[in-house]
Amino acid sequence: MDRQPAQTRSSSSSRALTIVLAPDAFKGSMEAQQVCAAMAEGVRRVVPEARILALPLADGGEGTTAALMAAAGRRQGGRWQSVEVTGPLPSDRPRLTAQIGLLGDGRSVVLEMASASGLPHVPEALRNPLHTTSYGTGELIAAALATGARHLILGIGGSATNDLGAGMAQALGVRFLRADGTAITAPMTGGLWAEVDRLDLTGLNPALAHCQIEVACDVDNPLLGRSGCAAVYGPQKGATAEIVDRLEANLRRGADLVEATIGARIRDQPGAGAAGGLGAGLVAFLGARLRPGIALVLEASGLEAHLQGADLVVTGEGRLDAQTAHGKTISGVAQLGRRWGVPVVAIVGSLGDGLEALYPLGLTSAFSLVPGPLSLAEAMAQGPALVADTTERVLRLLVAGQTREWGSATTEPSAPIP
Repeated sequence: MDRQPAQTRSSSSSRALTIVLAPDAFKGSMEAQQVCAAMAEGVRRVVPEARILALPLADGGEGTTAALMAAAGRRQGGRWQSVEVTGPLPSDRPRLTAQIGLLGDGRSVVLEMASASGLPHVPEALRNPLHTTSYGTGELIAAALATGARHLILGIGGSATNDLGAGMAQALGVRFLRADGTAITAPMTGGLWAEVDRLDLTGLNPALAHCQIEVACDVDNPLLGRSGCAAVYGPQKGATAEIVDRLEANLRRGADLVEATIGARIRDQPGAGAAGGLGAGLVAFLGARLRPGIALVLEASGLEAHLQGADLVVTGEGRLDAQTAHGKTISGVAQLGRRWGVPVVAIVGSLGDGLEALYPLGLTSAFSLVPGPLSLAEAMAQGPALVADTTERVLRLLVAGQTREWGSATTEPSAPIP
C-alpha cells in the first residue's frame, strides 16, 4: 500500500508535540540509551508535555546488539548470556567476557564482533593489525550455535583486526595449512596469511549448514585497493604505511586462496572489507548475507512506523562528516525523515568536513554539543549534560518557528524512556 509522506498530515492545536529520539552511541562516552535519556531531558525543559518516543539505534558497530535487544524487548523479550572468548591479541590469548543476546522467539541470537575482537581491547601501544585475530568472534558464533539458534544477526563494526575473518573461521573448524602440510595452530592473524598455502573446510561446524546469518555492516568498502580495509582502516588500528602494504599483500593472497577453495569471487562485494575483511570471510566461510547495518537496525526498531505522525526526529552520534553518508546511523534516519516529511536534527560530538552531503539525504540541520573550548576528555565526561543542553537549544529554536503549527496542547503524556 502506498503511503503519503508526513507533510500531508493535518496538524491540530489539540495534539501534543511528538518527538522521536533516534541516536547512535557516542563512542567511548555514552551508550545510545543514555543519549536518549539526555535528549529527553532537554526536550522536557522546553516542552514538558511532549510525547517522546525513544529508539536507541546503531549501524553495525558497537551498540548494535544492545539496539537490537532493545527493539526485540519491545515486542518479544529476550535475555543476555555471557561467553568467555579469546581477545584480539593471540600471543597470550587474554580471555574476555562477551555477551550474546537471545531473542524471545527462541531461534534468533544477536552478537557483536567488537565485544570479542574490538579495538578497545588492544592497548594503544600494542596496536598492529598484523598481530590481531578475529578468533574470539568465531568462539562467540560457536556459543550462539550451541544455544540451538538458527538465525544469527552479527554486527561487525569496531574491529581491531585485518585477518579476512581467518581467526573466526579457524575457531569454527577451518584449517589453514602451510606448504609442508602442517596446520597453523596459533590463532590466525593478518600477518599469518603469508604462511598459508591451502585451506581445509571439512571440519567446519556442521550447525552452520542449518543457520541463517545476517551481517550488519557499518561500511561498504571492498576488500582490496585504495578503498579496501587495509588502506582505509589499517592506520586507525595502528598500521604504518609499511604495514598497510604487507596487509594488502596478505589479504590479496588470502582472497586468492579463499576464492579458489570455494569457487566464487568475494573480494569486490560491498562490505567485503568491513571489519578487516571479516565481511568477506563471513560470506566465504559461513555463507552469510551482508546488509547495511543501519538498514537492519532501522527495520528492527520500527522507526518508519513511528515517523508517521511525528513532528521532529532528533538523532546523533560522535562525529558527523562526509563518511556519515555511507551507511552511518544519521544518514539512515535522515532518509526516512525525508520520506515522511519529518525534520531531522542531528546532535553530535564534532562536525567534520563534508557534512553537507547529508542535507540532500534529508538532514535538516546539525549541532555540535561542545559549547566552547573543551578537551576531548572533558567533553566525554560531560556528555549527558551537554546533550541535554544542546537538545534544549534546538527545541527552543524549532518551537519558536513552529508555534502556529504545533500549538501548545498538553493532552498526551510523555512516553517512558528506557
